[in-house]
Amino acid sequence: MDYREKFIVDSGKTLKLKDIDPAFKGHHETAEAAAEDIEHYRGKLASRQSLLYAEKKHSVLIVLQALDAGGKDGTVNHVFAAFNPQGTKVTGFKQPTPLELAHDFLWRVHPHAPAKGEVAIFNRSHYEDVLVTRVRKLIDRPTWSARYDRIRDFEKELAENGTVILKFFLHISKEVQLARFAERLNDPARNWKISESDYSERALWDAYIAAFEDALSATSVHHAPWFVIPANHKWFRNLAVSQIVADTMDALGMSYPKPTVDLADIRRKYHAAQEGEKKGKQ
Repeated sequence: MDYREKFIVDSGKTLKLKDIDPAFKGHHETAEAAAEDIEHYRGKLASRQSLLYAEKKHSVLIVLQALDAGGKDGTVNHVFAAFNPQGTKVTGFKQPTPLELAHDFLWRVHPHAPAKGEVAIFNRSHYEDVLVTRVRKLIDRPTWSARYDRIRDFEKELAENGTVILKFFLHISKEVQLARFAERLNDPARNWKISESDYSERALWDAYIAAFEDALSATSVHHAPWFVIPANHKWFRNLAVSQIVADTMDALGMSYPKPTVDLADIRRKYHAAQEGEKKGKQ
């Protein structure tokens, strides 16, 4: 199944998240059944990133957004751990600092965009400024509507400079979110993730859903598409995201650059060095 085609948010259409089943799991029934496919795509991610890093003609920006407990950290850990850290950077966008608030909302984002040959992963992103700010009534409709324009222009600029942009909304149900909060309470290794806002924000669930629907509908375009990934099942989330990213990178048709040295000459020097070492040992 082509998950890119299935889960893409069509440009110009109004998204309704209630029409997408967050428990969808494709033709696999279990994590064990999907494991081989997940590893296949993780292997493709590793090999295509190697080409990206060597060729240095493109860069890749991956945006992860979700409601709390949606699986952003898990996706970074279980999917993008396949990438070589040398060519990858992950940036988490938290509440803006006073310095960041003194500038336009994109000021803090642009420095983290990937250079050619790099993969950048945004764990939350510039979209927080049309989501949280809207739900918390820090901005009004004209402001967030104008920000959609700014975001489209920003992403178009990146795309024109060779950046492939893939944006993922990890879609979970309200029931699964509550269950994951319970897991955090019961697991000492995850207690640190608990915050007061986990439960207070649940009261704003419908407002967040409306904000996501509007933002994704307004900013999913050919060069910077949004994908709504059913994420109740963590293993399916990993499969779908890894397939979409791997296949998109594969479609770039990348190849390793030609050597910048005379390989025949280097081989002669190598063999001469080997012979010299042998004689030195005699």
